[in-house]
Amino acid sequence: MDVIQVIKVMLLGMFEGLTEFAPVSSTGHMIIVDEMWLHSREFLGYYTANTFKIVIQLGSILAVVITFRHRFMDLLGAGPRAQENSSRLKISHILTGLLPAALLGFLFEDYIDEHLFTVETVLIGLLLGSFFMIFADLYGTRNLSLKSVDQITYHQALLIGLMQCFSLWPGFSRSGSTISAGVLVGMNHRSAADFTFIMAVPIMLGASCLSIIDNLAYFTAEAVPLFAVGFVSAFIFALITIRFFLKLINRVKLLPFALYRIVLAGIIAFMYY
Repeated sequence: MDVIQVIKVMLLGMFEGLTEFAPVSSTGHMIIVDEMWLHSREFLGYYTANTFKIVIQLGSILAVVITFRHRFMDLLGAGPRAQENSSRLKISHILTGLLPAALLGFLFEDYIDEHLFTVETVLIGLLLGSFFMIFADLYGTRNLSLKSVDQITYHQALLIGLMQCFSLWPGFSRSGSTISAGVLVGMNHRSAADFTFIMAVPIMLGASCLSIIDNLAYFTAEAVPLFAVGFVSAFIFALITIRFFLKLINRVKLLPFALYRIVLAGIIAFMYY
């Protein structure tokens, strides 16, 4: 493997891990960093580079599974608290939250892939997502009645799922939209983040696995070692980021992330144009 290529895929994995579950848009960062600086398509090829980004996303997903392993065991009926009481978070809550974005994504996947993955659309998403997060902090924090993800109702899960549809626009951010939605329906920031991360696993895992099956031809002897480096990099940085973020979110809330996104959009617009 070429050393420069290894460094580039490590950096892409790092950005994926750092941004996938923070409300700053991992897709936006990946498009901006790759298109403007790292240019993975030049040494991997167009389709192999796209496959690489799917593979490293699996590293971030694994980090969530490790962090919430006891919760997932309970949801699957294998954990020590699985049979405790009927008010705990259930798989049916997760499915309720997943359904709107999964359906919309299935219907418009080709259009999104062909027309929305550009620096320009990401800048729009960064700004709109920032305004939504600021709105949630200003108006949602007045009525935070739900302090544990186990208290979530199906109505709340559905509303969060509907607002998750915003994240189909690159740059808007899945976690930004769902944490904001959770705060707006009465959850505190930590419980909204817990639901966001848990809900992300099945939809991201399903989408990634289907994409990998469609792109198995690009798992060549030359590409697989680079895939592995990016996967490990994404996993390590996502694991660190998730644990830090969950400890921090109830104190700092969403405003600092929203301001960061606005500043980032301004810097990128200045450099790009």
